[in-house]
Amino acid sequence: MSTLSQLLDDLIDQTNLEVSTIQKEKLLGYVSLLDKWNKAYNLTSVRKPSEMVIKHIMDSIVVSEYLEGDRFIDVGTGPGLPGIPLAIMQPNKEFVLLDSLGKRVRFIKQVIHELDIKNVTPVQSRVEEYQTNDKFDGVLSRAFASMTDMVEWCQHLPKDGIGRFIALKGQRPDDEVEQLPSWCSVTSIKSLHVPELEGERHLVVLSRRG
Repeated sequence: MSTLSQLLDDLIDQTNLEVSTIQKEKLLGYVSLLDKWNKAYNLTSVRKPSEMVIKHIMDSIVVSEYLEGDRFIDVGTGPGLPGIPLAIMQPNKEFVLLDSLGKRVRFIKQVIHELDIKNVTPVQSRVEEYQTNDKFDGVLSRAFASMTDMVEWCQHLPKDGIGRFIALKGQRPDDEVEQLPSWCSVTSIKSLHVPELEGERHLVVLSRRG
């Protein structure tokens, strides 16, 4: 067993997640591709594959148990985070991965081809310009600077009445909550446990009032 495989096993053992052998292989395959492409395209500031397992894979997959619904969009996905790891964990759910940079979208297309991931659709677009009639149960973001920007720019994407905004944040963002627009409210804030990751992680679920 490789060192990375052992590390992933050890980290998963510290959570309640159930991850199959095939899912582990795909998660590690994603790390391998990210490491390879990163040397040429600078997709992430995280350079070591072992750190990618902690900061990218584990930080993403701990969210999988909180995904309610069938259809999700990951806005500003970058190299596919958290969308690719979540799609591997949730093969029966659909994921649209949206980013404005062509090199990131090309990388995601290569990943889903090489790893045979069937439930991901990569889209190159700015989020405020992206239109679809098929709305989403959840709008995911790991990269937006503020939750206000996220909900303002993405308010056309959730399903009416049931769609949610799901923001991955570091420290509990109480100051950002106070700045949210009046039409948006916090449904829940969950503290996430990411093994070996320094600093806090929180999952904030938001919805439209009324």
